[in-house]
Amino acid sequence: MTDQQPSPFERGTDGPKVIVAGVDGSESSLRAASYAGGLARRQNALLAVVYVQPLLPSGAALGAPVADTTEEIAQSLAAEIRANAERVKDIWNVRWEFHTLRGDPYNGLVTAADDLRADAVVVGASESAGHRFIGSVAVRLVKAGRWPVTVVP
Repeated sequence: MTDQQPSPFERGTDGPKVIVAGVDGSESSLRAASYAGGLARRQNALLAVVYVQPLLPSGAALGAPVADTTEEIAQSLAAEIRANAERVKDIWNVRWEFHTLRGDPYNGLVTAADDLRADAVVVGASESAGHRFIGSVAVRLVKAGRWPVTVVP
């Protein structure tokens, strides 16, 4: 037998304080945001919904208003999330905020998770066939090994 000293009691340090959910408008990312919302509600954590507006220099070269389009997507996602939160507010309430950044989705989520001091990151599974070659955002987040990452199908 060994003499074990009891560990000191920690007040309020169990469970996540901030959960980041990456959204891009795809069905799997919206399911991930819903899943993260449930986690945040049960843990009384802050849900930080993050949309990274992609930079598309090739679209800009063709004269497409890329910045305007991605800003519209961000506003549409924020409106949809607000509407869904309003619809369920009498059933359950969760603290949430919406963040949008510009750039590459992986680096944007990493920046957001670091800045918000996230305890967990939740993303949807990739719906793009091209990710077989370059790797999905979810796989890259898992490989970074900085937070627990949940990938929602």
